[in-house]
Amino acid sequence: MAINALASGLPLLLLTLIFQLQLRCGSSGITSPYRRRLQASEDLPVGSEFLRPPDLAGCGNAPEQVHITQGSVTADSMIVSWVTPSQPGSLAVTFGNETAKYSRTATGNITRYKYANYTSGYIHHVKLTNLEYATKYYYRLGDGECAREFWFVTPPKSGPDVAYTFGVIGDLGQTYDSLNTFQHYLNSSGQTVLYVGDLSYADHYPLGDNTRWDTWGRLVEPSTAYQPWIWTAGNHELDYRPEFSEVVPFKPYLHRYQTPHRSSKSTSQLWYSINRASAHIIVLSSYSAYGKYTPQWAWLQNDLQNINRKKTPWVIVLMHSPWYNSNMYHYMEGETMRVQFEAWLVQYKVDIVFAGHVHAYERSHRVSNIEYNVVNGQCSPSRNESAPVYITVGDGGNIEGLAGNFTQPQPNYSAYREASFGHAMLEIKNRTHAFYYWHRNQDGEAVKSDSTWLTNRHNYVKEKRSLPRRRLPL
Repeated sequence: MAINALASGLPLLLLTLIFQLQLRCGSSGITSPYRRRLQASEDLPVGSEFLRPPDLAGCGNAPEQVHITQGSVTADSMIVSWVTPSQPGSLAVTFGNETAKYSRTATGNITRYKYANYTSGYIHHVKLTNLEYATKYYYRLGDGECAREFWFVTPPKSGPDVAYTFGVIGDLGQTYDSLNTFQHYLNSSGQTVLYVGDLSYADHYPLGDNTRWDTWGRLVEPSTAYQPWIWTAGNHELDYRPEFSEVVPFKPYLHRYQTPHRSSKSTSQLWYSINRASAHIIVLSSYSAYGKYTPQWAWLQNDLQNINRKKTPWVIVLMHSPWYNSNMYHYMEGETMRVQFEAWLVQYKVDIVFAGHVHAYERSHRVSNIEYNVVNGQCSPSRNESAPVYITVGDGGNIEGLAGNFTQPQPNYSAYREASFGHAMLEIKNRTHAFYYWHRNQDGEAVKSDSTWLTNRHNYVKEKRSLPRRRLPL
């Protein structure tokens, strides 16, 4: 189009206006031509070397399934969790700044649960408090021949230009493809994982076989014991199975995976927020009540109103069911939550929304669909620079396989989509810019199959509007 225009002698100003109009209207985006098998993956066998309990000579009750998560909004504490299979272990966690030299001790609580014909091991939760920022801590679980040592690094104190790297994973499961995704992430520079739901897929088995919760905890321990995973609950965590008298939603998940919800004034482990480096991270529950006046609704409104964008300019939302999804798999399942909350996310200039659920990858443009008022007919998404980018990463590798049935044509809000397994990374650089990229498993760690620079909705938009207007060159 531009070449033909040049040939006809159109002025440069007109060319510039045409180019800007093309950018504004945009194309429908890219549907990747890459194709891989779409059939369901196979779970690793229970006896796989990646799913076995720790092999400690002389100890039959070693701490296992070790995982940590941030313990407070301000990131000066850490929740350490683990399981001992046959009897309660030592509840003490000793920790300090040198390996095998522990100057402090913390204790917590032990819980167990029954689910169908399964009885869990002894699940320990201990909070380590008053931690210093940007500091490496070694911590030890168990006593004598059962002792195991791990370490973690606390984040820098929150500030507007604190750089930080997040990994983003969803719908992982414990298949051979899951292992591929997980090992790719282990080779990355990620400092914390934003996990968008669907963990073990134990509910795929008869009676929701909870031994598969144990094997999943062992699979991911090489990361979860050393860096915090920020947990989001998905539909495979519901475990509501009245056909065999299991009617308490989220029972296994809530016993095993604690969150710092009280620190952010939440009444539930399923929705909460934290500050980490220069980001404020909000976790929502797609499968809890979110209608007007419900606890989650009231909490989110209060949390958004109280974000300090001078300290944490980046606002990231995690949920399981995506709001913008152009795959027939789980199509429009997140629509009612979108209608309830989208206007708030635009109002407060949320930067990114990560979701899972759909077993494929998709990234949107900055769009919103908040103009519709029943009678005006304005019910199509449109570009909105105050809106988040919506990213679906339900492509971890789970047993249900990939979702390859995208709607056609690709809608205007969709920037890139592909039916492949993989994981994503978010590198926050400063208060205005972050680099986001997604890895397709088949290409190896060095290849970024999709990538984009993101500009902060609070600082960058404000600074952009404050710049003097310049005339286009003639």
